Amino acid sequence: MGSVEHLIGSLLSAVHGAIRPPVCRNDWLSTVSMLGAIIALLPVLAAILIALIRKGIGNRYNVASISTFGVIGVVCCLAVPWLAFRGASGVMRNVAIGGDPRGLTAANVASIGRRSCLVDDQRGYLANHTVYSALTHPQRGTVGIWLHLALLVGAPLLCLLLVLLQGRIALRRGQKWPGVLLWLPLLGLAVATGPLRAGVVGQLWLGFVPVSAVGLLVVFLIGTPRWSVINRSAADRSRPQQPPPVMRQPVQPVQSPPPPAYHPPVPYEKPVTYEKPIAYGKPLANEIPPVPANPVRYDAPKAQPQTAQLTGAAATTPMAADGRFARVRTLGSGGFGTVWLAMDTHLDRTVAVKFAHVPDADTEQRIRREAKALAAVRHPNCVRIYDIVAEPDGLGIVMEYIDGPLLADVVKKNGLLDDVAAARLWVTMAGALEAAHAQGVLHRDVKPSNVIVDNRGAPHLIDFGIARSAGDSTLTGTGMMVGTPDYLAPEIARNGPPTPAADCWQLAATVSYALSGKPPRGRRPDLMAAMMAAAAEEPCRELPGGSVHARLLAAALDNDPARRPSLATIRTQVSGWLARSGNSEDGPIASTDVVPETPATQTLRH
Repeated sequence: MGSVEHLIGSLLSAVHGAIRPPVCRNDWLSTVSMLGAIIALLPVLAAILIALIRKGIGNRYNVASISTFGVIGVVCCLAVPWLAFRGASGVMRNVAIGGDPRGLTAANVASIGRRSCLVDDQRGYLANHTVYSALTHPQRGTVGIWLHLALLVGAPLLCLLLVLLQGRIALRRGQKWPGVLLWLPLLGLAVATGPLRAGVVGQLWLGFVPVSAVGLLVVFLIGTPRWSVINRSAADRSRPQQPPPVMRQPVQPVQSPPPPAYHPPVPYEKPVTYEKPIAYGKPLANEIPPVPANPVRYDAPKAQPQTAQLTGAAATTPMAADGRFARVRTLGSGGFGTVWLAMDTHLDRTVAVKFAHVPDADTEQRIRREAKALAAVRHPNCVRIYDIVAEPDGLGIVMEYIDGPLLADVVKKNGLLDDVAAARLWVTMAGALEAAHAQGVLHRDVKPSNVIVDNRGAPHLIDFGIARSAGDSTLTGTGMMVGTPDYLAPEIARNGPPTPAADCWQLAATVSYALSGKPPRGRRPDLMAAMMAAAAEEPCRELPGGSVHARLLAAALDNDPARRPSLATIRTQVSGWLARSGNSEDGPIASTDVVPETPATQTLRH
């Protein structure tokens, strides 16, 4: 310990002669405070190192990275500062008792005994009492009880808060819990200074405060990890672990079994037949196979009063040759065909059937391929595909019917969503899109009118009418405008290849609308102006600035797809905020008595 005290004494002597503070220039109180400022650079350095490491690893916290953070925190916030605190205390104690000054010159020792601009006896103030005795047995003297409390309790607590904030800044765009590896060692330092000289410790903490405050700005200037790094770390966490390799035993030679005995062939049996061919098209690959012969027969629905009670219609029109689906009324129509509300008389449930015109075999193949891809998507907040229906005038996709208003109408009639409701909307819709992307399906038209809020207040993503499998270029006609311009990603407006990042942009635009009531690029007088604004990458000027999600929305609405956070990253960020604020992800985004049901609010737009 003598070598440490000699080093600290030499540093005190150099600081006393070289650094002249604006007040009390020749006082040793200010010299000790300047030493505290130098020590405060160590926690700032620790936060800078953690921020730089995260630029390479993102949020991939494992044993190696956490151990590295822990070593940095212990060394810079506990071990080295503790040696400096103890060395300075030992030097002043030796001066007070007339011992070896440990690195101080004779002129330094003589000046310590002089009167200060703040205290009458610098030597007595710096070396008389320990921290424990000053706090447990306060004595009225030159500095007073309140000054001791401010320097020995208030200053360490303020430094602890500043270091905690440094850690949170260094851990932006990620979990904040590793910040404990910075402030917890500093808390240990404050406790460990109890046996040291109270005057020295108080002045060291006093010099610690301003440097820690300036360190916040320095750590902030380091910046955050790129979203590509954050996305990569999120993908690594979601990737399933590979099973350990199986140790293969050496193959032992086995004797061939004797040839089986001859048996006469089984007489031919007539295969199971169906009473009539399925008239509503081939079942999807992942649907339940049809029932074998002699099924329970369901004729065309005769219980019209029941259907009328459900829908308010006076009569229904059979759909398909076997009469399984009974049309109730139209929900909407567009360039791709007509959407009908119908009753599935076999399963006694209400469904939505979207009919598309089939002018040729290629179009029929496209619709079947689209339906098969969408039927593989399984998510509670994503509309389900049940079947394909064939009629003389076209093919129809039978899908789940969600009874409720559109998100666009909810915002118009009930007002803007708050941050909690918007977070739930973002998390659930991101999960639905992730499920679709996992099956190779891109939505390509996420917008407020393609999100329905059911009677429980839960959002559902609908209308994959222009969805296509990723990489499949035959699903849309040449020159066909895909998507709504106000919510269209810039690269899609420039006729670029659709990617999951485009769906991510459009979902962020939808969430921004729910918070602000306006499209992120603002409203345009016509579709052509909106399309030109999207293709020109006009900045998003209508973002909800007062929302806690403003920064994440701005990142997700970046014009460069490579700089956007992925859906997995967004889900992690938003779900983490919900958990910290004490809210669940599966709560309602609107009250159950939202907008009265009308045909207009149920239109499945194309």
